[in-house]
Amino acid sequence: MHAPPLVAFAGGACPASAASSLSPWLASLRPAIVAAPARLLWFRRGALRLEAKAAWRATGGGRGPRVPAKGAVLASYMGAEEVVGPLSLLDEEELILHIRKERDNGKLPADVAINLEELYYNYRNAVLQNGDPNAYEIMLSNMTALFDRVLLDVQNPFTFPPYHKAVREPFDYYMFGQNYIRPLVDFRNSYVGNISLFHDMEEKLHQGHNVVLMSNHQTEADPAIIALLLEKTNPWISENIVYVAGDRVVTDPLCKPFSMGRNLICVYSKKHMNDFPELIEMKRRSNTRSLKEMALLLRGGSQLIWIAPSGGRDRPNPSTGEWYPAHFDSSTVDNMRRLLEHAGVPGHIYPLSLLCYEVMPPPQQVEKEIGEQRVISFHGVGLSATEETKYGDITCHTKNADEGRELFTNTLYNSVVNQYNVLKSAIFRDRGAAVSNNAISLSQPWR
Repeated sequence: MHAPPLVAFAGGACPASAASSLSPWLASLRPAIVAAPARLLWFRRGALRLEAKAAWRATGGGRGPRVPAKGAVLASYMGAEEVVGPLSLLDEEELILHIRKERDNGKLPADVAINLEELYYNYRNAVLQNGDPNAYEIMLSNMTALFDRVLLDVQNPFTFPPYHKAVREPFDYYMFGQNYIRPLVDFRNSYVGNISLFHDMEEKLHQGHNVVLMSNHQTEADPAIIALLLEKTNPWISENIVYVAGDRVVTDPLCKPFSMGRNLICVYSKKHMNDFPELIEMKRRSNTRSLKEMALLLRGGSQLIWIAPSGGRDRPNPSTGEWYPAHFDSSTVDNMRRLLEHAGVPGHIYPLSLLCYEVMPPPQQVEKEIGEQRVISFHGVGLSATEETKYGDITCHTKNADEGRELFTNTLYNSVVNQYNVLKSAIFRDRGAAVSNNAISLSQPWR
């Protein structure tokens, strides 16, 4: 079996979104977007550069080939305007020099330049693990395009509305994000659970129904990973899913290009609502506008909404170090359910499980400041869904509304955990599709 070929992108970056909150009920959601690079201390940067060069030379490289920045022309060459013209040729050293040049001339903030340079080495080391003969060229092309997009946005910042439609032209930010994450996914050790259910979802969507995916959330790259695993069998889902995204992924300069390539409901996360007391009221008003936008979308039908009711990314158990899905917030689940029911068109809720933390794990604890330290790896990932969960069926014997909300939330969460454990056995214990059971059938639909 061969993994899908890597593709050097000619488009923009894809944001991955996660759930954040819209009002008291969506207030527990957070972003799921491609990782912004870590803050890099100056003394560490030199060490990383030497380490990266040594690793490349050890595999037969050196300075590295000059490759075209496919579809991307450095804004530093032409000014902060969208450019269509001859491609610029860069090698590794030239790219790093351009980052530093834009920092020195004041066009790129120092912290952004530091983070971008560290991201280059982290991303490069991860991509080179995948064994593709063109991995170095693809990596360099992708990083050149990211530099281009970041520099353009710093000079002419993009502002996200409450409901953001993916920007596909004149620069395709969706494909940019897809192809940036693609070389980090070990498709040979990746699996989708119950692929037939995604076909069922798509059929319902084409009939005008709405679908909500209640999911755990592991990395800022979750949206790209979901789309990559479904792009061959369900490209419509990959491109049309709407993610509830926290404010940090639409404000961080290194996240914004990726976010521009996704359909987003933009909200302020409950976890960061009180970071700056003077902004609390503004954030609440903004979340109310986003809630209204979501309601309007659902009333129109044919909407696929992804939301993480846990309110943030999964993190490992501090005692055991084991990763597990974070618990769902029952008020978030219940309010999303009621919003779906009041849309006036049929609606469906599916539990969705993601296992992909190795590709881009979050920090151990929630951080207030933007610019968290990140690690990037080449690794297998997993995605699974189980049958639609119906509120009436689950709560028909409950005595009161509060009990019903908790029971419905726990049912969704337990399904996500069960799927997660199957994916973990397949990916981390090398058991592959053999761990399939009566409820979860694993496959590799890209084969």
